[in-house]
Amino acid sequence: MVVYGIYYSLPLIAAGAVIGYLTSNWAFGAPFYILAAFCLYFFRDPERAVPPGPVAVAPADGKIVAVIPDAAGANRISIFLNIFDVHVNRTPIAGKITCVKYKTGQFLVASKEDASHSNEQNIITVEGGGTRIVFKQIAGLIARRIICYKKAGDMVDAGERVGLIKFGSRVDVFLGPEWEIAVAPGERVSAGSSVIARRRSA
Repeated sequence: MVVYGIYYSLPLIAAGAVIGYLTSNWAFGAPFYILAAFCLYFFRDPERAVPPGPVAVAPADGKIVAVIPDAAGANRISIFLNIFDVHVNRTPIAGKITCVKYKTGQFLVASKEDASHSNEQNIITVEGGGTRIVFKQIAGLIARRIICYKKAGDMVDAGERVGLIKFGSRVDVFLGPEWEIAVAPGERVSAGSSVIARRRSA
């Protein structure tokens, strides 16, 4: 994802250089250099160690803002990403992507509950090991660009990169009753390395 940082930072660096040259004072270009540095930081893509075993890992870095069960024993885990979090998204489990569906919507604050169903989002379904997990890349107030590199039919490993959301967002994960939730609201998780659920014994 570093390429996106370069894509955004190069024009900012060029603008800073032009301003500094025209004003004969490099300090006037400093705000552009700071923004360029932030873009490089925002689009960082660190390697992650994926834990082994029958677990589901976090699809995004951020703060758990909701763990909501339903009557059938399934759960929804919602993760809010602020602009300082890594925004690369990863698949919670290994398997086959059976569906990728884009849905238009609003751009509400991503930490709010209404964002889960009202905001622009990309819905990904992964099936593998006798289970199915659905997760949503959800745009936020600032984020208005969802990127997904995968398509239906692709095979993925647990913790594999699947895309990113630019500049603040939310990811919801839907797990069936065969999963025991391992996180609680208020906790912070890291994509690909934090366990959010463990598979119950058959």
